[in-house]
Amino acid sequence: MKLSYPVLIVLLFVFSHSPFGQTVKKNNTTLKWYTSIADAQKISNETKKPIFALFTGSDWCGWCHRLQDNVFSKQSFIDWAKKNVVLLELDYPRKIKLPPQLQQQNAELQQVFRVSGFPTIWMFYLVDDTATKRKNIQPLGSLGYPNVIEEGKEEVPFLHTADSILNIKIK
Repeated sequence: MKLSYPVLIVLLFVFSHSPFGQTVKKNNTTLKWYTSIADAQKISNETKKPIFALFTGSDWCGWCHRLQDNVFSKQSFIDWAKKNVVLLELDYPRKIKLPPQLQQQNAELQQVFRVSGFPTIWMFYLVDDTATKRKNIQPLGSLGYPNVIEEGKEEVPFLHTADSILNIKIK
């Protein structure tokens, strides 16, 4: 499936030189979470890895905290992420005020992907179409908090679903 969203043209122009980005240390291992879609696209294009966009409410969403603690902090996820994806955090905090540009970017991406609940993850490629001068989203799929079979092993079904999404072929 190939989608084109003119709003992303504006988004990527505005954020092409954005200073936003963060590095998160978990288990003595560093994961780089970008907050700028333009930065994530650049790395995605360089590495040929899809973008793993996490829509989260970092300071209020209980399920987001559980996903962080039960999946993202596990060494198996850290290893998987480094090998397979470019991480993008799209945050919607209630107590923390994000810079206006970042708020706008996140709101527009929430609308583009029709995200209505948190946490939601979309995996996709963002590709420049030189003929139309637009950005095309090539979505692979979405996922959220995993269905847990065994408490404490949430990363297992999560990574299984994520791998299934990565195996989808883009036409």
